[in-house]
Amino acid sequence: MALMRFDPFREFDRLAEQALATGARAARGMPMEALRRGDEFLVFLDLPGVRREDVDISVERNVVSIAANRVPQRAEGDEVIVDERPYGVFARHLFLGENLDPSGLSAEVDTGVLTLRIPVNPATKPRKIPVASTVEGSTGQDGLPEGSQQSEGSRQSEESAVGAGSR
Repeated sequence: MALMRFDPFREFDRLAEQALATGARAARGMPMEALRRGDEFLVFLDLPGVRREDVDISVERNVVSIAANRVPQRAEGDEVIVDERPYGVFARHLFLGENLDPSGLSAEVDTGVLTLRIPVNPATKPRKIPVASTVEGSTGQDGLPEGSQQSEGSRQSEESAVGAGSR
């Protein structure tokens, strides 16, 4: 997996904030789901009530930083009866592995879910290496230079030598 699965310091901060905060304002996280689909990683972050203009995403080296600001809906003169929604700046940092290409990162927000698409770096994809022939000059169908003939017995001993050496 290319994303950092567990950061003990972030988990400690999250637990400390939950323990020390009171009421619904303790929820400051961005719940995340990350998966690989083909040649890209998809990251889904829940940002309910956050406008597209209030989301800030930056990349520095292999770290993607996401910040989102949610403001209250109340206006001047409103009398607040109940307010359980968390407001303020929510932030998250994703540490990308070397197999991902942060320069190709794209983001979109739809129905309160921020989707990040991070392509796999083409240089780290598995690839097939073609094997070239080391025989110089033109060769016939049997791999021997044109015009030369080989007896059946010498052909068998050559095959045995090749087979024995490759085991």
